[in-house]
Amino acid sequence: MDETQSAVAAILKRYRVSDILMVEVLSQEHITHKRAYEDRPACTLTPTTVSVTSQINSTAYEQTVRRCGWRVCACNDMNLSVQKVVYAYRTEYLIERCFGRYKGKALGLHPLFLASDERVKGLIRLLSIGLRVLSLLEFLVRSALKDQKQDLAGLYAGNPKRATRKPTAEHLLQAFKGITLTCVRINGVIEWFLSPLTPVQQKILQHLCFDEEIYFNLT
Repeated sequence: MDETQSAVAAILKRYRVSDILMVEVLSQEHITHKRAYEDRPACTLTPTTVSVTSQINSTAYEQTVRRCGWRVCACNDMNLSVQKVVYAYRTEYLIERCFGRYKGKALGLHPLFLASDERVKGLIRLLSIGLRVLSLLEFLVRSALKDQKQDLAGLYAGNPKRATRKPTAEHLLQAFKGITLTCVRINGVIEWFLSPLTPVQQKILQHLCFDEEIYFNLT
């Protein structure tokens, strides 16, 4: 009986339904007298039958169902509607993403053996300049795409038709991978050869409000 009650309590606690299920454990004893037979003496047997019944607390169940899938959001602007609060939460600026970029391939902040705390601070501050460039680059392109109601395709390797209105700075920079500037001396004359811009690269520069001459002036 005690073991059954302990097992029931453990199951209710494990699945957090102690307030939802009302469980009753009952035990019933059956006394049986057996007569002596040959070498077996007379004895009395008392087998016990344990039964477990459960009933749902409808009030607690309904309250639990209402809370399932809900997320609590705190807001200091009481004039916002629920729809605007949810939209603001989903489009919020996440500082954790910037910390993730510190450890990404673009910036590559990894554990280093720097003996001086000042050098550690200096390295992080130096990389923070790159982080600001990435954030600004991404912000400008996304804002331009949103204002023009356009999507940008050709950023994803293996899926050139995939388009997005929220490209990351890493994908934007990856689009310029493979550009080469070649210097060749021909008959004593130095010639410069620069890779032509692809349509995707041209669009990115346009969204950044950069003149293509900035690129071609490299020669």
